[in-house]
Amino acid sequence: MTSEAIRDPKADHLLTPQNSAFVIIDYQPVQVNSIASMDRQLLINNIVGCARAAVAYGLPIIHSTVNVETGLNKPPVPQVRKVLADYPTYDRTSINSWEDVEFRKAVEATGRKKLIMTALWTEACLTFPALDALEAGYEVYVPVDAVGGTSLAAHDAALRRIEQAGGKMISVPQLFCELQRDWKRSETVPAFMNLFIETGGTAGIQFAYDKAE
Repeated sequence: MTSEAIRDPKADHLLTPQNSAFVIIDYQPVQVNSIASMDRQLLINNIVGCARAAVAYGLPIIHSTVNVETGLNKPPVPQVRKVLADYPTYDRTSINSWEDVEFRKAVEATGRKKLIMTALWTEACLTFPALDALEAGYEVYVPVDAVGGTSLAAHDAALRRIEQAGGKMISVPQLFCELQRDWKRSETVPAFMNLFIETGGTAGIQFAYDKAE
């Protein structure tokens, strides 16, 4: 069994650690507590998993918050702050982060055209910058099980709108697998397995160890 030579990781049409950036927007207490499209604890587990994956694979990370500096909102939930403690946040007042100059410049500075984009709520703080990024020539990938809306209908309608504009829907496990791609990339296998364990509980442990054998 011989894996083909690693494709050019910058030109690969799939997500790689060398061609993508991770965008995380507004995982703050008020937003988390208003989510009604999925279980909130599962949402937190999944977004933390995405953030851990971005760190483990060395992706550029753009972390945005809203209205922290004005005092109208609180910082991100502790689980997210812990993972991203070493990364700056770009605080803003605009609902659409793409309309914040510092945020947009941070995205542009990555030099990456594939954006793994997560935000709360799906219907506003994800949809608006996703549509703007697509219009600006970026590819947008949305881990649908790490984002949420104020209702299931609002969440689903927002995802459809992004997809109709050219965005690509993915899942958290798919993100992990796409970044890892080959068990022979041994330097990231421990982190890869831990991602499944931390987000998938017993099922994640069984999957990871079965695959490693």
